[in-house]
Amino acid sequence: MKFIVSSTYLLKQLQVLGGVINNSNTLPILDNFLFELKDSKLTVSASDLETTMASTLDVESDEDGSIALPARLLLDTLKTFPEQPLTFVVEDNNTVEISSNHGKYALAYADGNEFPKAVELDNPSTTTIAGDILATAISKTIFAAGNDDLRPVMSGVFFQFSTEGLTFVATDAHKLVKYTREDVKADQVAEFIMPKKPLNLLKGILATSDDALTIEYNNSNAKFIFDNSVLVCRLIDGKYPNYEAVIPKENPNKLTIDRTQFLNSVRRVSIFSNKTTHQIRLKIAGSELNISAEDIDYSNKAEERLTCDYQGDDMQIGFNSRFLTEMLNNLNADEVQLEMSLPNRAGILTPIDGLDEGEQVTMLVMPVMLNS
Repeated sequence: MKFIVSSTYLLKQLQVLGGVINNSNTLPILDNFLFELKDSKLTVSASDLETTMASTLDVESDEDGSIALPARLLLDTLKTFPEQPLTFVVEDNNTVEISSNHGKYALAYADGNEFPKAVELDNPSTTTIAGDILATAISKTIFAAGNDDLRPVMSGVFFQFSTEGLTFVATDAHKLVKYTREDVKADQVAEFIMPKKPLNLLKGILATSDDALTIEYNNSNAKFIFDNSVLVCRLIDGKYPNYEAVIPKENPNKLTIDRTQFLNSVRRVSIFSNKTTHQIRLKIAGSELNISAEDIDYSNKAEERLTCDYQGDDMQIGFNSRFLTEMLNNLNADEVQLEMSLPNRAGILTPIDGLDEGEQVTMLVMPVMLNS
């Protein structure tokens, strides 16, 4: 088996696939990339059993075969090469020889048949979506997903597809983000929970792509097909909590404010907050917003006054500054609206501008009890 490929082209594909491989694997074969050669197409795969990703590259060859090559060694070697053609030749003594312009490198390979096969989906449902839209949906929601192993359903992003539009939801019980696209529709209703790892991989790859991407899914797996790559992953099993029930419907108190000004103020004031609760206090009266924090143990405190547009009763409400900062950071609006009902009910943060046609973002943040 022999093929010739460009060093930078191969490295670029392998670096993406390398994101699938775990640092420590139960099966040693998973520390490898699977190289499958057929005619002049080389398909390279990486897997951690839950997620498998494969990319197809054009190479110069007229042979067939499959081998597994050590991922770390290969990546470290390729990073050092300037752009040049590399020739891979499988030798009889169980090694692969790579020839560059200046040298030869031999590495041991494993049998490609030992590599776990990617799951085939039986009669899946299909939806097509633009790559950059999916990347935006992931980056707008994934930061709000939880990390609790005891509640695995909350550690992913909930995909809800319908003929009306697509909805993506993530929550860790302290904050919740719901992202909706009405300009993209699915043929039939479907719901599934995607784990974080494959979503982070997709987010990185698709951010610059406006090509269409096909999602196939059934009850247990989802498959993403784009450009020259395929990603298959196991879905999180379980029922997603009824998130609509926690979004308060009646919120008479509405605060509208410049996002950057609000974000910078929260950041500054939170430096003086208690290091375990990260609590900041918002006191709103008339058109004035007073943001304050205090760390009684160290006698640190800070307070800032901002002008805002406010309709509603005067109120005081406490939030965890880290959650508020994350949410404000994740919006690209110039102005945001914070809707509240009572100091012990969740606040709803929404952007006023900066959205595409058919795009909606609703962020919900739970308050913290204020010590009077």
